[in-house]
Amino acid sequence: MKLPSDKVNQLRTFYEGREVCVTGGAGFIGGHLCDALLYLRANVRCIDDLSSSTAEHLAELIDLEPQLVRFIHGSVLDDEALAAAVGPTRRQPAAQVIFHLAAIGSVPRSIEQPQRTWSINATGTLRVLEAARKFATAKRIVSISSSSVYGNDPALPKVESARLQPLSPYAASKAAGEHLLASYAACYGLSGVSLRFFNVFGPRQPADSAYAAVIPAFIKRLGDGHAPVIFGDGTQTRDFTFVSNAVIAMLLAGASGNALAGEAVNIGAGRRTSLLELAEILAKACDGGARPTFEKARGGDVLHSYADISLARELLGYEPVTTLEDGLAETVEWARRPMSPAEE
Repeated sequence: MKLPSDKVNQLRTFYEGREVCVTGGAGFIGGHLCDALLYLRANVRCIDDLSSSTAEHLAELIDLEPQLVRFIHGSVLDDEALAAAVGPTRRQPAAQVIFHLAAIGSVPRSIEQPQRTWSINATGTLRVLEAARKFATAKRIVSISSSSVYGNDPALPKVESARLQPLSPYAASKAAGEHLLASYAACYGLSGVSLRFFNVFGPRQPADSAYAAVIPAFIKRLGDGHAPVIFGDGTQTRDFTFVSNAVIAMLLAGASGNALAGEAVNIGAGRRTSLLELAEILAKACDGGARPTFEKARGGDVLHSYADISLARELLGYEPVTTLEDGLAETVEWARRPMSPAEE
């Protein structure tokens, strides 16, 4: 993933040599963030329990830069593992920036496993905040939330000041994480921000899970010669956000000179796309394919999602760096590449 050239020098000045912790760094978005941090020459500690990912990509990064990347196999619910990831070592000071991505990131899975979702997403956020408070060198916490906290509020685009209406245990746990971060900023002076991601997609996103996001699921079905499956009538809309946009937002949030006090900030592409439109774009990108089939709408899914990114521009200097079409093309190209033996 390429960073925009006009941001590289600014970000490298901040991140080079800086101690950074990424929770959930073996996951899809976390892996791309680790790529970018390594490119910026940060010292990266990654903690992940590998419950929904593998260490394959991180192993490649460690082989590439063993002095800059350290992996801690553990859960954010494990205080000892968190201390190893966030706290000082004999050779390195405590982490100065914490990117908190560790989570169960699926609405359907949260409906099946509400207690586990709450434990990882809400209590896990509390544990990360406590670790940051204990090791007071943490200068910034960037916690990842979700557009799902808005629920089915019909107002569009979604604005951060809207009343939250979570419709699933996943969304409720993300809303709780936001409130926890804001309370720690108020009570303990921690500097942090919650980024509400809107439907992030891109290369390396798993497509073989029952909980797969819509874009990798569509691409896999089309690549296998099958019709993509839409839950509902397909008129529901999403603000599909290529992973490079999510990564640049996180990097800007971590490096921002603004006094961030636990604000929640939308991160999207600022564009609405229906699932019917998405299926059409992907069919063309995949050299044609069967028309989608339709199944009953799933519980907890919202109808429309579209981000107002004005606050992200104001607070973070954020602008999307990759269009939907370019992001889809890059994702399809990645999906078509020959698999390595480890992936087969």
